[in-house]
Amino acid sequence: MLWSGSSPLTVTRAGMWGFLMFAGAAWLVIGWSVLRLEPIDVTRVAGPIVLFGAVCEALRALAGTRTWWLNAGLAVLFTATGVIMLVSDDSGYTTTASLIGWYLLVRGAVDVAVGIMTRGSDRVWSLLVTVGVLETGLGFVSASPSARGAQTVVVILGGLGVLRAVADLVTALRLREIAAKGRDVLELPPERATGLAGYSAGRTDFEGVSRKPAKHRARDTGAAAATAEPPRESFHDRVVRTTADLDAMLAQAGITGPRAGARTGRDARDLPPVPDSPAGIENAPAGNAARPEPPAGGH
Repeated sequence: MLWSGSSPLTVTRAGMWGFLMFAGAAWLVIGWSVLRLEPIDVTRVAGPIVLFGAVCEALRALAGTRTWWLNAGLAVLFTATGVIMLVSDDSGYTTTASLIGWYLLVRGAVDVAVGIMTRGSDRVWSLLVTVGVLETGLGFVSASPSARGAQTVVVILGGLGVLRAVADLVTALRLREIAAKGRDVLELPPERATGLAGYSAGRTDFEGVSRKPAKHRARDTGAAAATAEPPRESFHDRVVRTTADLDAMLAQAGITGPRAGARTGRDARDLPPVPDSPAGIENAPAGNAARPEPPAGGH
């Protein structure tokens, strides 16, 4: 059970790694399939591939990472790029190669920037930077005049699929690892969950109490000091104070011993007397044996 303080993005993140794992596998299939295409089919499949990249960016945005806004912007940008590639009537490969290069340059630059930004918290940041550098280099080649043939565009699309597969698979495994750790941390026993729910409800009610409006009339120093209100008590301080008051009331009522039904220590009257001489030590009853009763005649 997730505790009440978990955000919706945290809950969403726990189920997104499976979708990204599927996306990584799909990129591998794309990278292998495009290498088997005929040159005439390259311009028809390039647009859907870029649109699939936009879908993957939307999945990354829904995963709830710190850069979700960046992934959302890339999803919109790549959607527009894919639509342009679909509606383009260029009979050659110039427009297709240029837009593929645009996609790779932007995606690679973002991977490098995010990898460097998270180098202190993500142990696979170097892999992300490497993928970004390769994507940027591949995009530079695709946008250059040397990528005007069908075979070159096919190879670039295949490399795009492999690089994006590596990036999405690594991201999926990292999200799965984070979700597993979060599940262990956020799992609470029933009594702790009930107490936390009560504390959260009390804090919500406490914070919802209306405050007195501020007084803006100018007063002299003496009057302001005399009428100054004490600092507002926090919810935690009030809980501590209320608990202390309850303990004091219980103490005044005489409820200071153990709870009802608890086992108490042995009565002092049943303890053997303390010997005051060596002879008394030798004749003292062993262990916790009860003291023998004197005879009826007093001897």
